[in-house]
Formats: sequence, C-alpha cells, structure tokens
Amino acid sequence: LSGFGNPRRRGALLLFLAFSEVGRHRSDAAIEGALINGAAAGFTLDVVISSLVFWALMLSQKEKGPAPLRFIVLNLFVGLSCALPAYLWAAQSRSAQG
Repeated sequence: LSGFGNPRRRGALLLFLAFSEVGRHRSDAAIEGALINGAAAGFTLDVVISSLVFWALMLSQKEKGPAPLRFIVLNLFVGLSCALPAYLWAAQSRSAQG
C-alpha cells in the first residue's frame, strides 16, 4: 500500500479489496447468481442489452461526442448507472464549449 500515498486512494483500494473477494472470486458462481431465477435473468438481460445499445450509441457519435473507450471501461467496471450519466454530461459539456 506504500504506492498509494494519498489516504483517499488507500481507502478506495481497501474498500475495493474488501468487496471484490480477491482470491475467492469464481466467475461461474457470478454468472450462476445472475441467472438464478427468472427475475434475476430478466434483470441481467436488461442490463446487458442496455449496455450494448449504449455502446452502439457512443460509437455512432464518436466524431461528435467524447471518446467512448473510457465510458465503455466505466460501464464494465462500475456499471451503466454511472457510465451513461457521465457520458451524457461529457457530451453536453463538449457541445456547450463549441
């Protein structure tokens, strides 16, 4: 943790490690949990389809909007509920600047 001199960075890293179950993570268990029943499968499918549509929108607006790669990464690691508002804010800020 010495590379994380900033206390906020150290706290964020510790929080991430606490919730990520480092060393105990099994992707098949995560997929199984996401599809455990009809409601969970429906929610999972909704988020996946919404994310794919969001990516298509960003890639189609690549010349006029902000660079999509950082928002795709944000979508994958944080979620659509963070990536979509961040993209819309960045696109609005960019269009307001000219």
